[in-house]
Amino acid sequence: MDKMQTQDHIQPRKGRGKLIWRFLKGSKALFILCMICAAVSAFTEMIIPQIIKITIDNVIGGKGTEDLAKPVQNLLEFLGGTEVLRQRMWIMALAVLVVAAVCAAARYEFRVSNAKASERLVKTMRDTLFGHIERLPFQWHMSNHTGDIIQRCTSDIETTRNFISEQMTNLIRIGILLVLSMSFMFSMNGSMTLIAMLPLPVIMGYSLFFHRKFRKGFEQCDENEGKLSAMAQENLTGVRVVRAFGRERYERDRFDKQNQYYTSLWVKMGRLMSFFWSSSDVLAGLQIMLVVVFGVLFCLKGNITEGEYIAFISYNGMLVWPVRQLGRMISEMSKAGVGIDRIGYIMDAEEEKDPEGALKPPMDGDICFDHVTFAYEGSKEMLHDVSLTIPSGTTLGILGGTGSGKSTLMYLLDRLYPLPADCGRITIGGTDISKIALEHLRGNIGIVLQEPYLFSRTLRDNLGIAVRDLGDEELAAAVRAACLEETIQAFTKGYDTFVGERGVTLSGGQKQRAAIARMLTRPTPIMIFDDSLSAVDTETDAKIRSALEKRFGSATIILISHRITTLSKADQVLVLDHGKVSQLGTPAELSKQDGLYRQIMEIQGLSADTETTEKKEVSAV
Repeated sequence: MDKMQTQDHIQPRKGRGKLIWRFLKGSKALFILCMICAAVSAFTEMIIPQIIKITIDNVIGGKGTEDLAKPVQNLLEFLGGTEVLRQRMWIMALAVLVVAAVCAAARYEFRVSNAKASERLVKTMRDTLFGHIERLPFQWHMSNHTGDIIQRCTSDIETTRNFISEQMTNLIRIGILLVLSMSFMFSMNGSMTLIAMLPLPVIMGYSLFFHRKFRKGFEQCDENEGKLSAMAQENLTGVRVVRAFGRERYERDRFDKQNQYYTSLWVKMGRLMSFFWSSSDVLAGLQIMLVVVFGVLFCLKGNITEGEYIAFISYNGMLVWPVRQLGRMISEMSKAGVGIDRIGYIMDAEEEKDPEGALKPPMDGDICFDHVTFAYEGSKEMLHDVSLTIPSGTTLGILGGTGSGKSTLMYLLDRLYPLPADCGRITIGGTDISKIALEHLRGNIGIVLQEPYLFSRTLRDNLGIAVRDLGDEELAAAVRAACLEETIQAFTKGYDTFVGERGVTLSGGQKQRAAIARMLTRPTPIMIFDDSLSAVDTETDAKIRSALEKRFGSATIILISHRITTLSKADQVLVLDHGKVSQLGTPAELSKQDGLYRQIMEIQGLSADTETTEKKEVSAV
């Protein structure tokens, strides 16, 4: 099981707040404005029941104003007193309208600011995550599923956004509603307030109880959504393989099984949440019923006035909603916590960094592998005590069976995988590559990987991806060197031909030659061809090698191949056998020695004489 899968089962990470604060860059001011508007909205909601209470008890009922707060008394006197207001009831109605208008304006601004802030938050999160992922080591990408990474960068970001924009921003409003409503209720009648508060500890208690269950459920749902996304991504990108082997039904059944399990998890969560909310509704209804019944009894006994009763009912309604909203926040917090932890797993991954005082030396020196030993994490040793020197400007051929460490050797040279300090060293011109700036190192090493990857763009976009503002002459020269010119001319749209996802519209040989041309658009002092001529015919192979020699004769070229003819013009050939140096010498020397090189020659129907003829033919080309 890979790291990303096991990460879903670890304890909640620390520093969630710090991570959220980092993502809030650019949207903090808008979220603060949201909270201010929420506070204004909550405060104005509290005022309206007080206006109604004063209207019923003091203006209409004739009750004295001595029990009212001094600022309220002064305001009533400024408006002419209760006698004048009784004759001009429209003033009280206007007061309600003005307060309601302020409340509506605050809510409007809250919604607008919240929408802007949440979209900025999402943009920041996506940009930050994508930029961070782009700088993560090659090894990290190899140990994590692409589909699961995508799910974390989409679904988990959306979950986090919803919690911050819909729940966290309402926290101030809920706090004000709770404090003010309970304060006003206590000021009117303490006994009634205690009755109204009876179910609240129960609601809060079972909300905390369900919090743990919600977290576990959301964690399982997120984990299995990632597996489903990874499965869909693999099948969509590998659809040709699936159809070629007639595995449609098998893959469909496999997807259906995972989808069914994923759906069952959400059904289970739906039942749990339904029970949570329905029981919350029952308790809320019970609380309202208690307040209504006891309020009527208190009113009949004269313990509270009619205006206080109406205001109390209003405040109780405002009290119930925030308490239920706090319960909702707890459940949403569980879901958001899982999402933040999954995003945090990516953000916690350490980016590739240059060593302190990174060097930018000339890259046209000798390449030296000095007692290099390497093993992938959790795997057996791939390379064991490999030592060789590649003189500058020469061509090295590498031959070996599958899994012998040929590609690994080049990954180490390009620092796609870091070489541990006690596992030897690799130098270029005498400088340890671990001390060279990564951008400088990779900018001077051109590599065509074993599996050429083309983006879902036009040929021109794919070929020019390594160089900004690539000129037509440079592009044409690279295309000619890769023997791709005739292929492009055969396309109706030429360079503007859309190659499809992963270059699906091109043949294997065309994709390899396109990848070679892409690398040649940026001439580098070191060029690596990792079995990148395997899908082209022998004649095209010879033409490409001849073009490389003529155009890049001063570059150090490394050719990895299973084809002896591809290695026939190399200055020296390294033969690897299970990660160890089996043979090292010129093609002529190795062809006369007993060993793997000669065995492969015989398997491919070649001999020393054939190889000499091949050299002459290549020279003629």
